[in-house]
Amino acid sequence: MSFSSLSYLLILLFAGSHEQSNEENIELHVVSYEEFETFVNATGYVTDAEKYGWSFVQKDVYNFEVVEGATWCKPDGENTPSSKQLPVTQVSYNDAIAYCEWSDSRLPSYEEYWELIKIDNRPIVTDNNNPIKAINEANVLGNVWEITATTIGDSTRLAGGSVFCSKETCHGTSKDRELFVDKQTGNLHIGFAVIKKSS
Repeated sequence: MSFSSLSYLLILLFAGSHEQSNEENIELHVVSYEEFETFVNATGYVTDAEKYGWSFVQKDVYNFEVVEGATWCKPDGENTPSSKQLPVTQVSYNDAIAYCEWSDSRLPSYEEYWELIKIDNRPIVTDNNNPIKAINEANVLGNVWEITATTIGDSTRLAGGSVFCSKETCHGTSKDRELFVDKQTGNLHIGFAVIKKSS
C-alpha cells in the first residue's frame, strides 16, 4: 500500500454475521474483532496496516484520511472498538487469507457472496443512517465492505457496501457495482466474511 493508492482508492469509491446454504452445507460468517483478536493472540500475526504504521480512515463516502496508528485494534487510529462483536476492520486481503489459513475457512468468491446473502433478511446498514453494527445485528450486506477471493492482479474485489454507501454513490448493495482495492489496503469500513462448513 502506498500514497499512490489514495487517488486510486478515491476513484474506486465513486465508480448479523452468518448466512447458511442448505444445498451446499456451508455458511457465510462475518469475522468479528474478537475472533480476529483470538487469531492474533494465538499466532502473533502482524497485519499490513501495522507493518506500514498507517492506514485509510474513511470519514464519509467522499472523504478519507491517512491516519498514523490506524490498525485492526484501533480502527480510527485512537480508539478500540466499543464492542468486540463489531466486524473487524482495517484488515487487508493478505490479512484475511492468513486468518483463513489459521481458522480452516476460506474467503467467498464474489459470486458465492451474493448467493449466500440471499436469505439474510436483517436490516441493511447503509446510507449513513447508522454506525457500524455488531455482526449479529446487521445484514451481511452493508455495514462494512467485505473482501472476497475474486482478484485481478494485485487487487481484490470488495462486496456488499458499507455504512457510507448510498444509491447515488458507491451503493454496494447492487451486485453490478465494482470496487477493487489492492491486497495490502485496509480501511475503517473494510472487513471480511469467511465460508465455513455448517455444523
